[in-house]
Amino acid sequence: MKNVVWTGTWVAERLGVELVGDERLSDLLGLALRRNPRRAHLLVSNVLGKHVPQSPSVVYGHGFALGRRVRELLGAEDAGAAVVLGYAETATGLGHCVADGVGLAPYLHSTRRPVPGVDTAGGFEESHSHATSHLLLPENPALLAGAGPLVLVDDEFSTGNTVLNTIRDLHARYPRDRYVVVALVDMRSAADLGRLAEFATEIGARVDLVTAARGTVNLPEGVLEKGQALVAEHETTEATRTTENTRTAENTKTTEPADNRPGHPGAARVELGWPRGLPDGGRHGFTPGQRIRLDAALPAMAARVAEALPEGARRVLVLGFEELMYAPLRLARELEQVVSAEVRYSTTTRSPVLALDDPGYAIRTRLVFPAHDDPDDGPGERYAYNVAGAGFDAVVAVVDSAADTPALHAPDGLLAQLAEHAPSVLLAVVPSYVPARPSTERPSMLPEPLRGPAFSSYAPDEVGWLLQDLSDVTLEAPTEEREEAIQSGGAHYAESLPVEYQPSPQYQELFQTALGTSAARIAQAVGAVTELVLAERSPHPVLVSLARAGTPVGVLMRRWAQHRHGLDLPHYAVSIVRGRGIDANALRWLAAHHDPADVVFVDGWTGKGAITRELTEAIREFESAEGVTGFDPEIAVLADPGSCVRTYGTREDFLIPSACLNSTVSGLISRTVLRSDLVGEYDFHGAKFYRELAGSDVSVDFLDAVAAHFPDVADAACAQAKELLATDRTPTWEGWAAVERISEEYEIHDVNLVKPGVGETTRVLLRRVPWKILARAGAGTDLDHVRLLAQQRGVPVEEVDELPYTCVGLIHPKYTRGATGADGKAVTV
Repeated sequence: MKNVVWTGTWVAERLGVELVGDERLSDLLGLALRRNPRRAHLLVSNVLGKHVPQSPSVVYGHGFALGRRVRELLGAEDAGAAVVLGYAETATGLGHCVADGVGLAPYLHSTRRPVPGVDTAGGFEESHSHATSHLLLPENPALLAGAGPLVLVDDEFSTGNTVLNTIRDLHARYPRDRYVVVALVDMRSAADLGRLAEFATEIGARVDLVTAARGTVNLPEGVLEKGQALVAEHETTEATRTTENTRTAENTKTTEPADNRPGHPGAARVELGWPRGLPDGGRHGFTPGQRIRLDAALPAMAARVAEALPEGARRVLVLGFEELMYAPLRLARELEQVVSAEVRYSTTTRSPVLALDDPGYAIRTRLVFPAHDDPDDGPGERYAYNVAGAGFDAVVAVVDSAADTPALHAPDGLLAQLAEHAPSVLLAVVPSYVPARPSTERPSMLPEPLRGPAFSSYAPDEVGWLLQDLSDVTLEAPTEEREEAIQSGGAHYAESLPVEYQPSPQYQELFQTALGTSAARIAQAVGAVTELVLAERSPHPVLVSLARAGTPVGVLMRRWAQHRHGLDLPHYAVSIVRGRGIDANALRWLAAHHDPADVVFVDGWTGKGAITRELTEAIREFESAEGVTGFDPEIAVLADPGSCVRTYGTREDFLIPSACLNSTVSGLISRTVLRSDLVGEYDFHGAKFYRELAGSDVSVDFLDAVAAHFPDVADAACAQAKELLATDRTPTWEGWAAVERISEEYEIHDVNLVKPGVGETTRVLLRRVPWKILARAGAGTDLDHVRLLAQQRGVPVEEVDELPYTCVGLIHPKYTRGATGADGKAVTV
């Protein structure tokens, strides 16, 4: 609702200051007088949550919306590589909200609080501020060293000096091609408008600007002197009032040690249950994975605060603390959803501003109290604006533990000041995060495997997933957008996920028909490969499926061993990523819990053998680095049409229905994900559990349909295994040779763009942007689903007489959206 009187009227009338620009400016901004010799006026934001208490949803919404605009400007690929930097103290929360809107961008804000033991990665000066020096203290120094865009966030863009100082300093250390400047309002003068473009040309980088509103402040001659005179005139009364308050407080001071005092009598502590090890904000960096942890913990923390509020409270303020803006904001926003009271949010500040109780002035009241976080620049005053006289029934003061000091609890401290103006004061303390000193020791214990039904639709004994759950992270992008992003920037395919293909009724019917006709053949191949494993590899193997295509096969092999031999085999699923190898932490877990010699890696099928080679090299590197030996890199597969392995159920290239679908036939689990901002050095690779697709899930139906044929095919499977045991099964790699031939015949000249076999061709049609499909003449019903998918996507199917595979999917080198090479990155031609 628009104010009846604009909160900049008082200053405008007395100083002749004029606010000119977008119609929204007067809604977004008011004016006040600074107690600052460098600048007379202060633009007071109504939506920042610093000086003016505001609905937390409004505050968060403005920052998030700016972040979404940055994401649209950059595009999905560059947004995924971006880092967001906010300015202390005013924009620390705004910057964090922008990072949320950008998506998976890590966040860092500058700070005026040095932290012992943390190296400075940069710094800059804010010339007009009351406290000019900013430090950058990232826990991970590489955070600022990437080549992706740097997004700089401040509450206002006035002269541009601060931003230019920042970019100049960082560009000298960590040059990059693109910067985006974000602010709630762009208030540059006409003289300043061209400086950003000139600076961009000077450093040879692109610099964009994203703001919610545009305008300028017209300042008359002598405004600084007039402003200082007004401040001096009106502070006389305030100084007298402050002295009287201080004298009263001195007379009531207690000598009780702070450690034994629970807080001011009017303040009750609320134990938030803040997640252990979670940073309190972006002072040292805040990753998307950490945001996921915060999101998950917020409902319980807000419930604890809600329970502590006085009964009947109608108006509640959540008051943050200087640079600690984001955590209180998120807490306030969550609280707003669960209580009937009107919730408002603001924070304390270092910024000295004149307070005047006039409806045309933005800062109506001011609480003054001593600094309580042992600041580096020594003791001094701190402020809370527009809190006194605002009619709050309760104030929840949120500080970090570094600020939970005797000064906070003193008779003239913040809590005492708040208690003078609100019937109830609550204190919530967030642990101050201090980065641990680097250690060469890895964690002594890795987490236990994830199991259904909490993770996957498989029964808990069918498979344990050596993965971490990233279900709450948005990683999907439309197929063409995702593939184009991979191609244009060399991003790795494992850093994002394709949108899960939702089959049409016609396609689902094809799947069911294919399952009905092939279940017995699959059951026999499962029996044959399992018997080979038991005879040649280990009498008590540990099955380790390569997620996710190998997982259904591993479950079926486990069921066969149980059905035929009464064995209860351990079964796990691990991640292997082309170009980056197998999950080393998963191997460490396996080595700690089982004999590596018993581990048998399982996959669905082979194409040209790329994963076979990847696993061999990854195991070699792991054993060399870890000193652990015994893992056999030979993969056991259901079908080996490429002749790449010795342990298989068949070398026929036939339809395995589990290749027809994605997560809905693989326990509702996504393909695995490996991103440095989500997966730490000692974390398992990640994956998502698509619970929302439960209505389309056929994972257990597929297993049951195949396992139902075990009794019928038992004799044939055992006979087939005996025949295979007596056969020379040395890999010929004829599939690889065929792929090389096809690559040259079709003038592709890159084997990585040739995807052989029914399984790989299906994947191309489900996840990629194919050029054409080659089909063996007379292939029959095995290719019904391929022909349907090709028709739906407008991809031609070309019949070939002497094709060594049933079908092959091709991606043309001149249309490389979707083409990834052996290193998992886009092929450059």
